[in-house]
This record gives sequence, C-alpha cells and structure tokens, in this order.
Amino acid sequence: MHKPDELRSLVESYLGDLALTPELHGQAEAVRYALTMGGKRVRPVICLATAEAAGVEPERALPAAAAVELVHNFSLVHDDLPALDNDSMRRGNPSVWASHGEAIAILAGDALLAEAFRLALSYPTPAVGRELAQATLGMIGGQYLDITATAPDEGTLHRLKTGCLFSASVGVALWVADVPEREQAPWRAFGDELGLLFQIVDDVLDDDGYVLTHGADGARALADEAADRAQSRLADIPADTSVLSEIVAVLAARTF
Repeated sequence: MHKPDELRSLVESYLGDLALTPELHGQAEAVRYALTMGGKRVRPVICLATAEAAGVEPERALPAAAAVELVHNFSLVHDDLPALDNDSMRRGNPSVWASHGEAIAILAGDALLAEAFRLALSYPTPAVGRELAQATLGMIGGQYLDITATAPDEGTLHRLKTGCLFSASVGVALWVADVPEREQAPWRAFGDELGLLFQIVDDVLDDDGYVLTHGADGARALADEAADRAQSRLADIPADTSVLSEIVAVLAARTF
C-alpha cells in the first residue's frame, strides 16, 4: 500500500504533466496557474487511497482523482472573485483574478470544470462522470445557501458545500475499482464523515463556523466525534483501509 505522501506525489506528477485541451489557447496559462498554487491535494489522495484499498492500482484512478481536484480548484477560482468572496490572495499568492483579471479567472474556472469532466468521462463507465456531476451540483447548491444565508441548518450547508466533494473522492474511486453498488454502503458511510471532519477542523483553525456556534472546545469535540465515526466506518469495510485510517488521523490533528 502506498503512503499518503507517495499518493500525493503521484497526483502532483499527474497534474504537472496534464495535457490541457489545445483549443484553450492562452487561457491554459491561467488554468495551470490555478493548479500550481499549492494545496494539500487531500481529495485526490483520498480517491487514490480508496481505489487502492478497493483492489486496484492507484494509477488507474489518477484521472478520476485529478477530476475531483480540478472541480475543487474551479470552485476556489470562482469563490475568490470580487462578486463572491473578493479574495485577492490564495495560499500566499495572488488569486487567479488578481493575477490575470476577472474575465480570465471566470474562464479559467469554466475550463477547470470542463477539463474535470473530460477526465471523468475517460473511463468505460459513465458512473464516474455522474458521481462527479452530482457532487459538483451539490457543492454549488451549498455555495448558494451560503451566500444567500438560506441554509435550513448548519449540517445541510456543510454537507453540500464541503462534504459533497469529499464523498465523491470516495465514490469515483469505487466506480473506477468496479466495486458493485450493493457493496458500496460502508465505503460511502465513511466518505460522508470526511467532509464534516474537514470542515469542523477548518473552522477550528479559522476561529469561524462551528466555533461560533459551538465554541472552540465544542467544535473540537465535534471534530473528534467525526473522526471516531470515520474510523468506525472503516472498520466495517472488508479491506486493508490502513492508509485511509492514517489520512483520517492526519485530518483530525492538522494545525494549518
């Protein structure tokens, strides 16, 4: 089994060598800029680890893992725009719109999304693309609830805005690995816990979100409970999920 750092290296190498559609012309520069601004590649690493645990070489899942990461970056590029979060910096660098202008940033996000589905649809089964599409729509719905302050509750907001792509990181890997749908339930139960765990820890680090509604200690307790549930879900999976277990531990303990 590959360690998380090894899986991340596979992702970085794949993204670095990714051949973008020639018809993008100069727009490809902003797309590559968005992809090289850093990030932990958590979602694609989860995808590769899930695929390997399910019995296939992680390289087979690289297009699917990259597709999830491209959708994530599409959301960041558009989130940073003045019309949404108006962030001029991203991971210590000028955001795409601050570096290339708003119009080019909008197109870069569009291109990232389209390239993501080009990769997802490279598999014989359309299920990978369907999984990613549903997750992307859920994420967009979550963003809408966030900017309009119309979420019915905190859990719904974060399940959509953050959780959908984490769930999809597991889901697309299951389809790549040809795991029968009737056997996917325990894997998906695990995937559902990941987004919540990530979001709560993010809020603890940013002193926001769950910290504002539950207090720092309460939010940390919720994160610990989500991590425990995720580990419990892994115990129900009849496979070597040790790398996924390690990823959960790292997500729960992260400090930046």
